[in-house]
Amino acid sequence: MDTTTSADGITIAFEKIGDGPPVVVVGGAFSEAADGAGIASALADAGFRAVTVDRRGRGSSGDRRGSTPDDEVADLAAVIDAVGGQAIVLGHSSGAVLALSAAARGVPITALFVSEPPFRFGVGEPDPRLAERLQELIDSGQPDDAVVTFQLEGVELPRGMVDQIRQSDLFPHLVGLAQSTVYDARLTAAVSTPTPEMLSVALPVTILRGEQTFPMLIRAADRLAEEMAAADLVIVPESVMHRPDPVATARVIAERI
Repeated sequence: MDTTTSADGITIAFEKIGDGPPVVVVGGAFSEAADGAGIASALADAGFRAVTVDRRGRGSSGDRRGSTPDDEVADLAAVIDAVGGQAIVLGHSSGAVLALSAAARGVPITALFVSEPPFRFGVGEPDPRLAERLQELIDSGQPDDAVVTFQLEGVELPRGMVDQIRQSDLFPHLVGLAQSTVYDARLTAAVSTPTPEMLSVALPVTILRGEQTFPMLIRAADRLAEEMAAADLVIVPESVMHRPDPVATARVIAERI
């Protein structure tokens, strides 16, 4: 993996594949650079240089207690600087919220693809102390409970699904990413309703969602498209239940660049 240094001195790791205009892929909760391998391969096949990122607190990237959404914006800016100074960005889930926040802060993004961002627009907001409670659980040696709490309250997965995940072989890996749930909870709480600056970014924006996904994400994508008059909403039938289809997503990006 390649690395770069963010504004606060934290090392951020990323992987590159392919040749062509860079597309930085910013994943959502519990995701690491390796989880973007499918979309990265499809983007490389479509003529892009795909860049997948370990957000802070994940994989090979560093971390700093008390990290904020501003720090994650700076992380994305550092990666873009490292891969050429400007880039197309594909953000998924909380990564889409981060990418749109970065665009509003003037990070040099040439085109933005926002995939199923979990904006709530003031409806059904989680406990405002969720991030603080998650940090308390981690600090008290209960990262497993932090993961479960985030899944139940932050993501609103059904209890039965969360119980199945907890019994699965995947769960220990998720526990290793527990600290990142604090950062996702902080980010999505800070801009649960997009700011005017986010809604008026002066660059091409495409909002992506599947036909079959969680109802909250359908409402969020459709509402965002209504609020962003200059943005296009593209429904990707191949993307199902909050999993962007790599080939179909790469195809949409290629058609719009």
